[in-house]
Amino acid sequence: MRLVVTGRDGQVAASLVEAGQAAAGVEVVAIGRPQLDLLRPDTVIEAIAAAKPDIVVSAAAYTAVDQAEDEPDLAFAVNAVGAGKVAQAAARLGVPVIHLSTDYVFDGTAPGAYVETDATAPRSVYGASKLAGEQAVASANPRHLILRTAWVYSPFGKNFVKTMLRLAADRDEIAVVADQWGNPTSALDIADAILHAAGQLHEGAATSGIYHLAGTGEANWSGFARHILDTSRVFGGPWARVRDIATMDYPTKARRPANSLLSSAKFASAFGWNAPDWRQSTEAVVRRLLAGETKQALTA
Repeated sequence: MRLVVTGRDGQVAASLVEAGQAAAGVEVVAIGRPQLDLLRPDTVIEAIAAAKPDIVVSAAAYTAVDQAEDEPDLAFAVNAVGAGKVAQAAARLGVPVIHLSTDYVFDGTAPGAYVETDATAPRSVYGASKLAGEQAVASANPRHLILRTAWVYSPFGKNFVKTMLRLAADRDEIAVVADQWGNPTSALDIADAILHAAGQLHEGAATSGIYHLAGTGEANWSGFARHILDTSRVFGGPWARVRDIATMDYPTKARRPANSLLSSAKFASAFGWNAPDWRQSTEAVVRRLLAGETKQALTA
């Protein structure tokens, strides 16, 4: 089974390539610019066709949440139009697409964890562009899995875990928002889940649709930060105190949902796969970063 993943430099793509190297009977090929450029639709079909996929994983995205408020046209061009083109390219080849989406399609006012049938109401340009991408993917390719995930981190790229470790190396205290709740999710776990689901999708045993795929357990940002830094201290890495602040104390251009908890029960039932507890997955990533297993480590 050959998976072709877009977004070559992203966390999910890097994690998938790594997971594919350890999986029997699976080949993962990551493609990106300049061969595949979502802002140049003419490159998408040609690049994906040349890669000869059995399944396409659509992981390329515009992820600068605050910057998107100033660049809505660019965000929609990548996250909506570009995602639709990727799904269309897969459909033309007669293969399914697995598309990555986000918890930010919700407004954050629900009293508990969101399920797939809950009404969407994004509060930001980024969230709106990703919701439009979901719709474009579903319209372009009937054989699709749309996976909404949240608070993604990994040993690769830029993410919250690496930011906390970097800041702790220079500061005694870090102020972190305490009134936004979600599911920290390791891209390593996302890759494992995708490979698990891809086998069923390839065999025609999976039901197309939207699924939530997030880490098990919930946290606020400050609690997530404390666990990162406490783990780091245990293994000889940097540590700093975490001070709780409110969202209003850390204003950003984009509005974030106060509650973006996702229930992944539908995915677990459909594919027989559950994410590890987020604390366990966080510890694994912190240990890798401190061991220097990732070349860019804390500097990326």
